[in-house]
Amino acid sequence: MLRDRRQNRPPLRKSLFGRLLAVSALVAACSVAATAWLAVQTTSGAIKQEQGQNLTADARIYNTLLGYAAGHPTWEGVDGTVRDLARQSGRRIALTTEQRRPLADSASRPAPPALPPQASAIVDPLSVDTALSRTVDRSGDAADRVDPRAVGPFRLPAAERKALQRAADRNAACLSRVGIAADVVTGPSGRPRMEIVGNDPDRVQNTRCTTDELDSPTATEQKALDALNQLADACLKRQDRPGIQLNLDLSWGDGSVRKAPTEAAAPVPEPPPSLRTDEDDRATASCVDTARREQLSSYVASPALLFIGDEDGTTVPGFDLSPANTAKIAGAAALVLALTVGATMLAGSRLARPLHALTGAAQRMRDGEDSEPVLVTGDNEIGRLAAAFNDMADHRARLETQRKDMVSDVAHELRTPLSNIRGWLEAAQDGLAEPDPAFIGSLHTEAVQLQHIIDDLQDLAAADAGALRLHPEQLRVEDVLAQVAAAHQAGAETAGVTLSAPPAADGTPSPALWADTVRLRQAIGNLVSNAVRHTPPGGRVTVRAYGAGTSADEAAAAAGREVVIEVADTGSGISAENLPHVFDRFWRAEKSRNRRTGGSGLGLAIVRKLVEAHGGSVSAASVEGQGSVFTLRLPVDTADTADAADAPGTGSGEGPADGSSAAADRA
Repeated sequence: MLRDRRQNRPPLRKSLFGRLLAVSALVAACSVAATAWLAVQTTSGAIKQEQGQNLTADARIYNTLLGYAAGHPTWEGVDGTVRDLARQSGRRIALTTEQRRPLADSASRPAPPALPPQASAIVDPLSVDTALSRTVDRSGDAADRVDPRAVGPFRLPAAERKALQRAADRNAACLSRVGIAADVVTGPSGRPRMEIVGNDPDRVQNTRCTTDELDSPTATEQKALDALNQLADACLKRQDRPGIQLNLDLSWGDGSVRKAPTEAAAPVPEPPPSLRTDEDDRATASCVDTARREQLSSYVASPALLFIGDEDGTTVPGFDLSPANTAKIAGAAALVLALTVGATMLAGSRLARPLHALTGAAQRMRDGEDSEPVLVTGDNEIGRLAAAFNDMADHRARLETQRKDMVSDVAHELRTPLSNIRGWLEAAQDGLAEPDPAFIGSLHTEAVQLQHIIDDLQDLAAADAGALRLHPEQLRVEDVLAQVAAAHQAGAETAGVTLSAPPAADGTPSPALWADTVRLRQAIGNLVSNAVRHTPPGGRVTVRAYGAGTSADEAAAAAGREVVIEVADTGSGISAENLPHVFDRFWRAEKSRNRRTGGSGLGLAIVRKLVEAHGGSVSAASVEGQGSVFTLRLPVDTADTADAADAPGTGSGEGPADGSSAAADRA
C-alpha cells in the first residue's frame, strides 16, 4: 500500500516542488545573467576609459625612454629620467636588461615587489613599438621602425650646424621677400630643413631662392653616408646584386654612375629604375635597413624591458575581461545559482512535505483506514490547510459514527414493531392466542408505529435531498394552534396534563403566514406530543404565538416580519449537556428506548427540517426539573419561499391530519 502511494506521486517535472525549483532556477539564472551583463557593460566602459588614459601615459613614458636610448650609447644615468617620469605619472617604472637584470626602478623601497612575468614594452630605438611610439610611421615597414632620433654618426658638429643654419635663414628670408612663408625646423641630427607653410613646393621652384646648400651633405654626413653605403653594398654583394648610391635621405635608384668608395675600380653604373625588379628593391631595402641598424648599434643603448605598474609598487594589471577573470565571473555566477537552487530545494521540500502528508492522509481516508491528524507546523497557508483538513477528517469521522449509529437505530426501531407483530402472529399460529378484537388492535397499534417510523424516515430523506415538497397557503397561526390543541387534548387529559392555547395577551391577532398547513401542524404537533409525554400528571403544556420585533418602538413593523410560536411545559426538563443534541436524529437522553418515555428519536429532527423548509428556525431552552420551552420562528413574507418549494420535485405533501408523530421524542 505504501509503495502504491509513492507511485501515485506525480513525477518531478509535474510536481509542485519541481515547478517551484524550475521557476526559481530560471529566475536566478536570468538574474545572474542580467546582472553579469550589466556589470560587464558598465565596467567595460570604465575599463576602456582607464586603459585609454593609461595607454596615453604609458606612450609618453615609452617615448621619453626611447628618446634617451636613441641619444645615449648606454643606460647609465637613466635613473633620474625614470624617477621624473614616475613622479609625473604616479606609476611605478622599472627598466631591466633582456636578461631581467635591473637597470633602473622608481620603487624607493629597499626590497621592491617582484616584477611580473611579462613586460609592458621593449625599449629598442632600432625596433620601435608602433602601437606606443609617435615618432615613426605606423605603416608597418621594417625600415620605419628605427627611431628617427637615433642619428649616430650623422649628428652634425657645431660648426656645420651654424653654417647650415645661416643658409636656412637666408633661404627663409628670400622666400619671405617673394611672399612665401617658410619655417626653419631643426632635425635630431642638427640639420635644419625648410617647411613651406601651405605645403606648395611648386611655388618655391619658381623662385630664385635656391636650397642647394641645404640639400648637399656636409663632410660629416658624407662620411657617415659612405660608411652606410659600404655596409649596404657588402650585403647586396653577398646576394650577387649590384651596388647602389644612397642619397642623403637614404633613397637610391636615380640611375647615376658612382664610384665605389673603398676601391679604385672602374665606375659601376647602377641599373636604371626601369631595369630594376620588385625583388631587387625589396632586397635593397632590407640591406639598407640592416646596414643602418649595424651602423647605429654602437651609438644607441641596448634593448631594455620596460615595466609600468601601480604607484604602490605592484605591476600586475588590474581587473580585465581576460579568460581567467571571465572564469571567475562564471564561477561566481555558478555559486550564486547553486545557492539559489539549494535554498529553493530547502524551501520547496518544506513546502511539499506537508502536502505529501495531506495527500497520504486523504488516500488513507479514501481506503477506509484510520487517518491520524496531519501535523500543523505553523500559522501559514499550508498550516491552515492542514488544520482545515484535520477538521474535515474529524467531521467526517463524526458523520461516519452518526451514520453507523443511525443504521443501528433504524434497524432497532424497525425491529421492535416487527418483532411484536411476528410474535403475536406466531402465537396465534401455535394456538396460544385467540384472534379476538384485542389481538387485532395490538397488531394494528404495532403496524401504525411501524408506519410512522417509515414516514418520518421518508420525510427526513426528502428534506436532506432538498426534495421536501410544500403546498403553501395563507393561514392564521391561531387557527393552526387551536387545531393542534384539539387534536392532542384527549391524549393530554389521559396523561393528566393541562393543554391550552391562549390568545395573545394584548388581544392582537398574529399576522397571517404563507405556509404549508399540514407540515406546520405536523411540526407543532410533534412538539406538543413530546411535551405531553415528558410532563408528569398535574403539569401544564402551553402553546402560544406572537409577533417578534427588534425593539418596542418597532413592534408593529416587526410583527409583520416574523411570527414566534412557543411550546412550553412544566415537565422534567433537559440537562445542559444534553440540550445541544435534542434535534439530532435518534438521539435521546433516555437510552432505554422505552416507548412510554423514549420514542424513536426522530420527532425533533423532523421539526427542525420542516421549520427550515419554511425559512425559519427552531431552538430550545430548558431548566432541568422545571420544564422546557421550544421556540419556532417563521418569517411572515414567505411567498417566495413557498413558490420555490412548490417547484416540481419528488416527495409528498401528505402528513397526519392531526399533525402528530409517534416518533416524536424528548431529549
